[in-house]
Amino acid sequence: MRIIMLGAPGAGKGTQAKKIAEKYGIPHISTGDIFRANIKNGTELGKKAKTYMDQGLLVPDELTCDLVVDRIQQPDAQKGYVLDGFPRTIPQAECLTDALNKLNSKIDYAIDVDVPDENIVNRMSGRRACLKCGATYHIVYAAPKAEGVCDVCGEPLVLRDDDKPETVSKRLKVYHEQTQPLIDYYTGQGVLKTVDGTRNLDEVFQSITEILGE
Repeated sequence: MRIIMLGAPGAGKGTQAKKIAEKYGIPHISTGDIFRANIKNGTELGKKAKTYMDQGLLVPDELTCDLVVDRIQQPDAQKGYVLDGFPRTIPQAECLTDALNKLNSKIDYAIDVDVPDENIVNRMSGRRACLKCGATYHIVYAAPKAEGVCDVCGEPLVLRDDDKPETVSKRLKVYHEQTQPLIDYYTGQGVLKTVDGTRNLDEVFQSITEILGE
């Protein structure tokens, strides 16, 4: 079962990817984790990626694709995997398709967690974080016991720059320009499935398991 998770930043695709991985016993693979693991282990691909990251540059599509393809050939991914955060662009998707063809493999499902922009802005602007211990909250869905104070260490909670409405709107604009075309790409491949991401986590997950089969 080879799955790609699609959806705008803040749509909850990462959370669903973890739940899928847990239920079906397959690895949850995010590009961030792959970069960190390869850099930590000093692999050739990791060293190449680090030269770009150290300069604040995006890792090129081809190198990112190589890292992902290397990861999905590891023993724990033989039964399948769930990709989160890759591919982000059409060139990355084409690169992945070509690499999988060479391995006589293919993506089984591309699951789009669909949430309107307005909901995402509201959802993310309600997030609060503790900069001291890293705990995260949401003023509506997971509020701290005392308003503006971390339950764990008592430090003040903040709205991170990443979660401010203007920042979220910019990220959504980039998503629509770069990543939205993947919806059409995977529709064309006959593997796209869309779930309503505005419902609660368990309801969204139930929709996904109905697609994948219990």
